[in-house]
Amino acid sequence: MSSMSSVAGLSKYIKTLPKTKISIINIIVVSFLIGVIFYLINPIYEMGILEKIIYGGTFGFWILGISSIMSGGMNQQWVNSLNGINLKTKHSMFLSFLSMLTVGFVILLGAILSNILNIDLTLNSIIFGCVLSFAFNIIVLWSTSSIGFTKSVIVGGIQPLLILTLLVIISFFSNAENQLYFGITPLFLKAIIGSIIFAIFIYSFISVVESPMKKNLGIGVLDLLSLFIAHMNEGSSSLEGLFENMGETVETIVSYVSFKRDDEIKSLFVSPFVHPGPLGNIGGSNLPTLLANKFDNFTMIAHGPSTHDFNPVSTKEINKIEEAIKNNLDNIEYSNIASEFKRYNEKKSNVGVQFFNKGMILLSTFAPYGSDDIEFGVGLTMIAHSQKRCNVEDAIVVDCHNSFTEESGQLLPGNPEVFESIDAIKKIEVNSKESVIKVGCCEDLMDGLDKTSGVGDSGIKTMIIEVNNQRTAYVLFDSNNMEIGFRQEIMDAVEDLDIDEIEVMTTDTHSVNTLSRGYNPIGTQKRKEIIEYIKKTIKIAIDDLEEVEVGTKTERLYLKTFGPNNSTELISTISSIVAVSKIMAPILFLAALIITIIWIFY
Repeated sequence: MSSMSSVAGLSKYIKTLPKTKISIINIIVVSFLIGVIFYLINPIYEMGILEKIIYGGTFGFWILGISSIMSGGMNQQWVNSLNGINLKTKHSMFLSFLSMLTVGFVILLGAILSNILNIDLTLNSIIFGCVLSFAFNIIVLWSTSSIGFTKSVIVGGIQPLLILTLLVIISFFSNAENQLYFGITPLFLKAIIGSIIFAIFIYSFISVVESPMKKNLGIGVLDLLSLFIAHMNEGSSSLEGLFENMGETVETIVSYVSFKRDDEIKSLFVSPFVHPGPLGNIGGSNLPTLLANKFDNFTMIAHGPSTHDFNPVSTKEINKIEEAIKNNLDNIEYSNIASEFKRYNEKKSNVGVQFFNKGMILLSTFAPYGSDDIEFGVGLTMIAHSQKRCNVEDAIVVDCHNSFTEESGQLLPGNPEVFESIDAIKKIEVNSKESVIKVGCCEDLMDGLDKTSGVGDSGIKTMIIEVNNQRTAYVLFDSNNMEIGFRQEIMDAVEDLDIDEIEVMTTDTHSVNTLSRGYNPIGTQKRKEIIEYIKKTIKIAIDDLEEVEVGTKTERLYLKTFGPNNSTELISTISSIVAVSKIMAPILFLAALIITIIWIFY
């Protein structure tokens, strides 16, 4: 699995939170129950069970429930006024509910220990619970709302302050015995000092874990996290700003085949050496659809050799690919020279080859073995060997990206598969000649399927190329790879159709990767429906066959992308942060916990 897919896998932790009214109902019910249980197990309250239920439930609701509902509304308003992000009312209310549960758990634990130790720990338990909820609020607000540490401390203190204030007010006006046994100053002093202890430890922890990323890539972990959540929840493209800061300008290529009838282009087959990532709708994630939609004719955007290092930092970079193609369409030399489609194999490497005019298409796959992205340099090597072996000007190399497993690795320099691909290319025989060339096209958005099935915005595109009465189906799914084995199942399923060859490809779109496990290959579900779409588009494309001329072209262009090795460095930095955090977080938390317990309870 690719490195950026590992990051995309974080999406599984981002769930749809309950609506505001659900959280409010939970706060009311749970706060009442906490109060009831607290009165039932606390020995200082000598009254009947019914009275404990009534008084306890009322106490819990007023101290915990009212304060949590108030803070749920106030937190959201404060964060918005501070230009924060991500914290909608439902998020704020749910956060208050979780914080209330923290306080309630500590209160009940204190009541149980009071019974066991025969010591009244009620007040100190409430204070300690408020300190823990304060620490929890800081971590959540600082890491998700982009308001910084100081502002997170202020907003995070609202709920604990309301709980303690309501406790003082209710105790002051209550006529119950033993309700005024504490002083207000010691109460708030304990809470403030305990909160400061946790705040210092949290700030120290974040400062340490953030420093490697700021030093290596110039971005902060919490900035990355908060903007990532904003994209996952709201589709925000603000994350592109961070990518632009860390990105680098690279020189790459886009190769394409143009099929022309009369004076009009019928179809384009494009292979940009640009990666459609990182995920969702940011950067170049939806590149295959965005780029294809910029052309009036039928356009297939295949997956050229590239890894996440070649992710465009913003969607506007896609315009440069469009310009590189359109600026040279009129300069293409067309002819009716072509060859039949033929396959060549060497161990794991399989290449499908077809010649057009002064160029060739080379479809690379390692199916039935698992594979992921072909690295840019490896792609250039395949081009160089193809040009030398076949004496062509343009070699349109395509990573079919059609055989995925979780263990699938990128094709990098030094991998045995690189030499296997080169050896397969050395077997290619040039057999192009003047021929009658026909092309038929069909596209279907696959409305019956969606991203949960691994299908992106462009659905399926099928192009039938007929040369010397041989019909080859080029089938392209707007998907991020294909479940291993599904390619062969498709090839078997279309044997009875009026075609001679077929290759199934995916665009590697990462617009489908905001779901599931961070990767979402087509073919994990609804295979029968998908195959029916293939059969349908093949039949329509055959009916659309028209005589054409063909030409090829390769253009060089500059794009601002993640940059060579930056995606790897990003992932390795995150991995090191996680590794350090696993050690530091428990140590610092336990240290803060012990010091705070000593301060509050002794």
